[in-house]
Amino acid sequence: MISSGQRGFIWICFASLLLPCCWDVVSGQIIYSVAEEVNQGAFVGNLAKDLNLNVQELESRKFHVVSGYNTKYFEVNLKTGFLYVNDNIDREALCPNTPTCSLNLEAIVNNPLNIYRVHVNILDVNDNSPIFPAKSQHVNISESTPPGGRFLLLSADDADIGTNAVSTYKLNPNEYFSLNIQSEDDQSVSAELVLQKALDREKQPVIHLVLTAVDGGKPPRSGTSQVIVNVLDNNDNSPVFSKPLYKVSVVENVSYGTLVMKLNATDLDEGLNSKLVYSFSNQKHKSISDVFDINPDNGEITVKGYLDYEYYNVYEIRVQAQDKGTPPMASQCKVLVEVLDVNDNAPEISITPLLDTVKEYANMGTVIALITVMDKDGNKNGNVHCDVSDGVPFKLQSSYKNYYSLVVGGALDRESASQYNVTITAADEGTPPLSSTSVITVHVSDVNDNAPRFIKPVYEVYVKENNPVGAVIHTVSAFDPDLDDNARVTYSLLENSNTGVPVSTAVNVNSVSGDIYSMQTFNYEEVKTFQFQVQATDAGVPPQSSNVTVSVFILDENDNSPGILPPYSEHGSGNTEHIPYSAEAGYFVAKIRAVDADCGYNALLSYHIVEPKRTDLFRISTSTGEIRTKRRLSENDLKTHPLVILVSDSGEPSLSATVSIDVVAVESAAEMQSEFRHVQKKEDGFSHLNLYLLIAVVSVSVIFVLSLLSLIVVKCHRRDDSFSGYSPPMITTHPDGSWSYSKTTQQYDVCFSSDTLKSDVVVFNSPFPPQDGDLISITGTDTLKGNRVMSQMYEHAP
Repeated sequence: MISSGQRGFIWICFASLLLPCCWDVVSGQIIYSVAEEVNQGAFVGNLAKDLNLNVQELESRKFHVVSGYNTKYFEVNLKTGFLYVNDNIDREALCPNTPTCSLNLEAIVNNPLNIYRVHVNILDVNDNSPIFPAKSQHVNISESTPPGGRFLLLSADDADIGTNAVSTYKLNPNEYFSLNIQSEDDQSVSAELVLQKALDREKQPVIHLVLTAVDGGKPPRSGTSQVIVNVLDNNDNSPVFSKPLYKVSVVENVSYGTLVMKLNATDLDEGLNSKLVYSFSNQKHKSISDVFDINPDNGEITVKGYLDYEYYNVYEIRVQAQDKGTPPMASQCKVLVEVLDVNDNAPEISITPLLDTVKEYANMGTVIALITVMDKDGNKNGNVHCDVSDGVPFKLQSSYKNYYSLVVGGALDRESASQYNVTITAADEGTPPLSSTSVITVHVSDVNDNAPRFIKPVYEVYVKENNPVGAVIHTVSAFDPDLDDNARVTYSLLENSNTGVPVSTAVNVNSVSGDIYSMQTFNYEEVKTFQFQVQATDAGVPPQSSNVTVSVFILDENDNSPGILPPYSEHGSGNTEHIPYSAEAGYFVAKIRAVDADCGYNALLSYHIVEPKRTDLFRISTSTGEIRTKRRLSENDLKTHPLVILVSDSGEPSLSATVSIDVVAVESAAEMQSEFRHVQKKEDGFSHLNLYLLIAVVSVSVIFVLSLLSLIVVKCHRRDDSFSGYSPPMITTHPDGSWSYSKTTQQYDVCFSSDTLKSDVVVFNSPFPPQDGDLISITGTDTLKGNRVMSQMYEHAP
């Protein structure tokens, strides 16, 4: 006897020598054959060679095989490229009640991606012995039965197929019976007892026989059943069916109790010998009695159990009709029940992912996963169509029957959708159709395809002058919709190429938070506004960046006191004005003019007489600074009246300046004119005496000024400006008599009245005095006539 281990070894050797020759490429797929029950590791075929693949590249190209089964029956050796058996294969468990059995595989190789179809036929091995449904069977035969009578015996069942199934029956030697072997339409074999010699009940009432079923395997396997022949007294007519074979169809999933068909047999005898009892007999399959039932009185066959086309689609039922005579006589017929398919199985979807993530710039047609669809139903009910959900940039490509590839079908954008739940729907062609769905999650990886975006297109920052150095004046913020390093933003200043002064001397920016710090104290009187750009750059490869403009506006603070304009000087200097004793109330005495380098309310000036307090002789206009008499002078009034004038601005806190004026009363206007002429003559005399000296001084001054101009021209190209270049200054007189001086971003507003007795003389005191060639615009008012005079432009001379 050969043990099971020896038989396995023999099969491995047989498969190694013979099976590699049993493959072929049919319609783009490779076909192998392997016997069931071979040991794990048994050689199936040289898959790498048959696919013309380089063995050294198998590991790097991730060569592997996949199937739609829960058990991985086959695996590939990446060192040799051999396909081998990975798990035990039982054909009877894998493909029950089917004449052929095969497994479909997919061989997958990456870089580039290729998919090959592999078809493995599972060959039957004679590993099952024939089995009778009962260990013993009884046959009742009347003693009057003539030789040649035939009696059907129970058939044995063999789980194997083909030549390994039951091929013949044998009967132990005896003097009464022989066997007649019959081949059925479905290639099954049955046995009948044939009476060779007349029976004599009185001589031998019971005959014991041994029936042996033998299969066609090598070596053959067998099974036995005891046949007990009971010799009966005469009941000389057996029941007769109208035909030996009946065929009927019934749909699967019918309700219990459904009538399949009604059999009718006749018996020519009378009385009890003609009363028939119907029953199942000689059943090839044990499940017959679990699925069907027969009424013993009328022969109606009904459904008793669950009919499933996918499990078994044809049932062969042996029915016996036996009379109640003594001895009873019986006859048999065969009923073939065909189970019709109903669309009761939804398609099954199996997904094999190939990529964990897909980049958002992935090309159209990039394969993401393999989809396998199976439907257990048959015919149209088993034809399946697959689709993906709408609104996703993916599609299915059919690569083989019921095999699909999920590929990229549109543009991917991680910022719009970082992952997709792709719903795959499989529907069959049944009526009504059945469908099933499966969801695969596709993750989209980030690519640095977005530059940082600032919250505002332009930032406007307002900073008070005299700010502390290092204070945060504003914070810029940019957002990057990318991920991780691609979204990590840093900030930096962009130097202004239009000026030679680095903007970093004025401000700086925190590279992480975007906080903008002041690097110096700002002065509104020097700089009112400036601009710079901040750049936001991400950490992607390559990096992306964007710029934003920041406009800084300096806000004025009241940090400048009013300045007294000529011809008067501040408190402590001698200033004298003359008025006649005959001056009426409201007589114009003098006009105090002052300027304030600040702006707005900080430069809005008011004038007050502080000494003597509560004077009843003079008054001053708080807005224009004009000093006038309140009343006529009397003989009791002093000749000289010292006045102290306070000029204050409207800032918080208010700043001020004072000026002293001595008002001298004279007898008449003629005296005032003679005094004025005396001064004028004195000045003219002085001019004639010093004419030659003055010409010499002017000549030396011209030479000095020309040298100074040359030096200034050279220095202008090297002069540093903290924020921007300066344009020529301009002094502009406003309608209310005020004037302003501006030089690019430096501007000074000076407020004074246009109503004045004497010529307006402006002495400019500024940190940026007019330069050579600067234009000065002065507009004044003729106080005596009340008319505006034309504005004139003067070019400042050295």
